[in-house]
This record gives sequence, structure tokens and C-alpha cells, in this order.
Amino acid sequence: MAPSPSGTPRIAVVGGGIGGLATAAFLDRAGLSCTVHEQAPAITEVGAGLVLAPNAVRLLRRIGAMDRLRGRAVPLDVGWEFRRWADGRVLSAENLAEACERLYGERTYAVHRADLVAAVAAAVPPGALRLGRRCTSVSVRGDGAELRFADGSVVGADVVIGADGVHSAVRAAVLGTEQQTPATYSGICAFRATVPAERAPDFARRPAQTLWIGPGHHLVHYPVSGRRAVNLVAFAPAGDYTVESWSATADVEEFLAEFAGWDPRLQDLVRHAGRPGRWALLDRAPLTRWSRGPVTLLGDAAHPMFPFFAQGAAQSIEDAAVLARCLADDPGDPAAALRRYERQRIARTTRLQEVSHARAHVNHLPDGPEQEARDAALAGADPLVANGWIYAHDAEADPAAV
Repeated sequence: MAPSPSGTPRIAVVGGGIGGLATAAFLDRAGLSCTVHEQAPAITEVGAGLVLAPNAVRLLRRIGAMDRLRGRAVPLDVGWEFRRWADGRVLSAENLAEACERLYGERTYAVHRADLVAAVAAAVPPGALRLGRRCTSVSVRGDGAELRFADGSVVGADVVIGADGVHSAVRAAVLGTEQQTPATYSGICAFRATVPAERAPDFARRPAQTLWIGPGHHLVHYPVSGRRAVNLVAFAPAGDYTVESWSATADVEEFLAEFAGWDPRLQDLVRHAGRPGRWALLDRAPLTRWSRGPVTLLGDAAHPMFPFFAQGAAQSIEDAAVLARCLADDPGDPAAALRRYERQRIARTTRLQEVSHARAHVNHLPDGPEQEARDAALAGADPLVANGWIYAHDAEADPAAV
């Protein structure tokens, strides 16, 4: 394959979600261009809220996304507010307003996913995003690769970045279909919904990230969209439910039934939700490698993780920043740059996959001695400090640290 006329690598990004768009933005900041191939015909409002911790915020600020989120992202005054399921008693809470910026140089924010996607997309150069482009396979050809699309077209590239999620089509080019560890159903499903602020109880409108924990379930809520709505995400036993899709929905009655017997205030909050989304959480063991020659993986395609540490989007953004720097430092040898990217990222993301996985058991303990010991431990915990290895990390300044 002939190199690009400029001598810089032709970079194809598969997937136009947060990770893929952030990759394009950081590549542009590093002086490299790319084409982002997204299968959807339009970038639309998908998903609900997410929490942006300092490790993501400091990177988003460098591509101008935090300026674009002003008035939409909600700075949290309180975080890690754990409440008991039956009566809402506060087990522990963290004063983010006072401590977060002092410790880590940035606040923690809650944001609607659509607002974040729009803010990151605004940092992508015009013309870089191609919509309605579903990649079906990637083949390594010498020093380059070929991408095949559902419409029959074929595109050559010097670098292919698979930012196409847990069902990645690019992953087979890295691992080979026979070597891929199949995703398994975790036995947990998630509900997501938003409640208009005017219909939400006072306790849910506060700038706080609150986690209600109880037997087999937990529910998280925080304000988004400039405090005009409250985001809910809840986790419950999946039973025989195995649909893993952002577009799948449930009834409010199903959502309420999962939290029958919980604090009436929480029931009231759920009752005012619109039609909730519902999806099964997939479980995948950490990969031991992400790259093969000119092809690599990023975000959920490389390291899908349970959302219990609110780091899925953040780790995609960290990946994007490190990958862009590695390619900019060695544009003449993309394969070496991708290997360096993998070495700098894989230990950190593997650790986060593991701790996120373990959190499900802790949050869902049935009432009894183990639950009482957990609650006592929460009362004496300082999660903001204990998780400093997550929040203090600057992926551009110290990418190898975990």
C-alpha cells in the first residue's frame, strides 16, 4: 500500500462513540489526521448519564471539551454517598466540593452522555467523521490493513484503531476468531432512565452522586443536563434477560418491581422515570494483548468493564490521549507505536476491570454479618483518597503508571 502523500500514516478509526471521537480529537491535537467510520447514520442521543472524574476531566479540558460542557456538566459537591436500601440512612459520603480539586486539580462532574459526545465531536476536524459506515472485517496486508464495509467498499489504512465496543468487528484482526474469549453474561442487568428535575424529590436534585445499596441490587442517581434532569442507573439480577443493547427498553413497572420494599422515597423517584432502558451486562476476561501489526483496540473493544467505578468512558479517553501521543512520537513505525501504547495502558485498564468486577459482590450483599461489616468499613473509608491511583493519573504525563 502506498503511504499518504504527506508521509504521515493513514489512520482509520472504527467507531464514533466517545473513545473514537476522542481519538480523532487527540490525533488532531498531535498533528495527525484520521477518518472515523461510524455505523450509525447520525450521532444521536444514546445512553444517559455518566460521571467524569478528574483523570478524564483534565484530558477533556486539553481538547476544549470542558469549555463546551459549561452549563451542562454538573460539578458534584458530594460523591460516593452510600445509602442503605431500606431506609435511606447515609452510610458514608465524600465532600467533593472541598477535597477533589485540592487533591487532584480538577472537580468531578456528572454529565449526560449526549452532551459529552457533542462536546468531544466538536473537537474533531470537519470531514473526519463518516456516518453510515459499518465495518464488517479488517485484514492485515503487509505493513497496512484493509477495512471492509457492509456496503461492499474497501478502504486501505496504515493504522486501524478499533473503537467499536464490546462487540468489536476489529478484534478478530488482532486475536483471530479462534483466539477470542467469548463475552459471557454476568447475571446482572442494568436499568437506565432520566427524571425531569421538576418531578424528582429534593434529595435527588442535589449535586450529589448517590448509591443506594441492598440485597442483590444497587441504584445510582445524580443530576445531569445543567441540573434539569436526574439520571438513574440501577443494577439487578438478570434472570434469563440477555439483551445487550443501548436501545432495549423496559417498563417502569419492571423497574419498580426490582426495588419493591426499598425506601419509599427511592420508589417515588423511579416512578417518575420515562420508559427506562434495560441491558444485560457482558463479562469478558481481560485481554493479554490489544495490537497486531498496524491494528489495535481501544475502549470497550479492548477492556470492557463493569460500570461500578464509573471509569468506562474515562479509560477510553485515556486510551485516546496515549495512543495519539505514541503515534505522533513515531509516525514512521506505526506498529512500534501501537505496541508502546499497549504496554503503557494494559496494566492500568486490567486493574480497573478487576476492581470493577469485584465491586458488584460488595454492593449487593444480603443483610447479615458481612453486610454489617461492609457498612462499618464504609463509615470509616475515604474513597476519594483510596482511589487516588485512578484520579491522580495524567495519561499524557505519566502513561505507564498504574
